[in-house]
Amino acid sequence: MGDLVVGVDLGGTKILAVLADREGQVLARIKVPTEADLGREHVITKMAEIINGLLEESAAPAHRVAAVGVGIPGWMDPQQGFLFFAPNLGWKDLPLGTILGERLARPVYLDNDANLAALGEYVYGSGRGTADMVYITVSTGVGGGLILNGGVYHGSMGTAGEIGHITVDPNGPVCRCGNAGCLEAVASGTAMAIRALALVDLGRGAGILAAAGGRREQVNARAVSRAAAAGDAEALVILRDAGRYLGITVAGIINLLNPAAVVLGGGAMQSGTLLWDAMLDEVRRRTLESSLAAVRVQRAALGGDSGAMGAVALAIDRLGPSPARC
Repeated sequence: MGDLVVGVDLGGTKILAVLADREGQVLARIKVPTEADLGREHVITKMAEIINGLLEESAAPAHRVAAVGVGIPGWMDPQQGFLFFAPNLGWKDLPLGTILGERLARPVYLDNDANLAALGEYVYGSGRGTADMVYITVSTGVGGGLILNGGVYHGSMGTAGEIGHITVDPNGPVCRCGNAGCLEAVASGTAMAIRALALVDLGRGAGILAAAGGRREQVNARAVSRAAAAGDAEALVILRDAGRYLGITVAGIINLLNPAAVVLGGGAMQSGTLLWDAMLDEVRRRTLESSLAAVRVQRAALGGDSGAMGAVALAIDRLGPSPARC
């Protein structure tokens, strides 16, 4: 058995893969577009090519790769490797672990991408040294993963951790899941962009539009953040509202689970201190004093590598004890 593993973060728009040893030391990394619109076979073939590229970059022989861990943006049975639905890929009802294993000629272990981002931060990032940790990613959408008693908590059907679909405003906008007022519908990067565009279309939002270079199609969460940093009042309201809803959710999770750490990642959490500060204000206001004293609320340490490193940790864990180098 080889002494290396590959961790793959398979997203709707990009594939990030890393080659690592059994201690989690990264030897090589590759990031390429997913091109999901070209079909499943194309994507799987691309993953095989990525593994070959990692081996070439690191000069490691192929037999040293013992297994591959893969994070998928969808709902699945991780033990059986069966994918129920991955909307961003257009894949449904697939024995994906078996398909990938046959194509890659190695054991392949799958889990939800947010679960693996949580695992990556737990093993290698901001959650190190804790037994219980909650991970939340705020970017285009809002996702989450739960580490309880030292392991990923999947729930009875494998769908635990859907933090983005906790209702925080019963009268809020309709979420893509069909519910109204989900956290994702009011605090994600997409939600912030929708609010900003609504202002622009009403003839308001001049500061946000200026931050987008005067181009409506460039009005997004980054433009809102830039405008807020420049003191624009409308952008500040959007960011603070998103942070408030996020803080309400984080406080509820802390009160429910009493974790040692809550780790927040994703592009929106890199938007400066305004969103973060608004979130922390709500956490402090709404969390039980004893639970607040026991928890660390902090940013993710691994950035965009959280998912791929979680896939590495998954593969290492499923393989068991490390062998001597072959």
